[in-house]
Amino acid sequence: MPAEPLAQLPSSRMRVLGLDVGTKTIGLAVSDPLGITAQGLETLRRKNKRSDFDHLEKLIRQYQIGELVVGYPLAMGGGEGKQAEKMRGFAEELGRRFQLPVHLWDERLTSAQANRLLREMEVSIERRRQVVDRMAAVLILQSWMDQRGR
Repeated sequence: MPAEPLAQLPSSRMRVLGLDVGTKTIGLAVSDPLGITAQGLETLRRKNKRSDFDHLEKLIRQYQIGELVVGYPLAMGGGEGKQAEKMRGFAEELGRRFQLPVHLWDERLTSAQANRLLREMEVSIERRRQVVDRMAAVLILQSWMDQRGR
């Protein structure tokens, strides 16, 4: 039996998936069903595009994701550099592949903020390396939801 298209999943209480996309990892966060709070998921170790997208598809189905928020690495002055261009292309590909709305969200300083929060919580350097991408994804998603809720 073929899998149900993602766009036809039930629309009630759809969650939002936040992504902090890097070259080696993708930090992941998911909203609660009401879209109020973000919680981190396991960080995805990137292998190749097919494997990455297969993993994301499983999460989209498991959590009944209705929208995606992708961290958008703008330059400090607000301009779009090479990384931002790459992320725009990645976001467009996500939208085509999963037939879901994809929002780019300014991620300037989220990794630095995540590291600062983890230091304040006295998390070890080794553990920080393991969770910083997840924390950045939570910050991206939470700030997007907070702005949307205003």
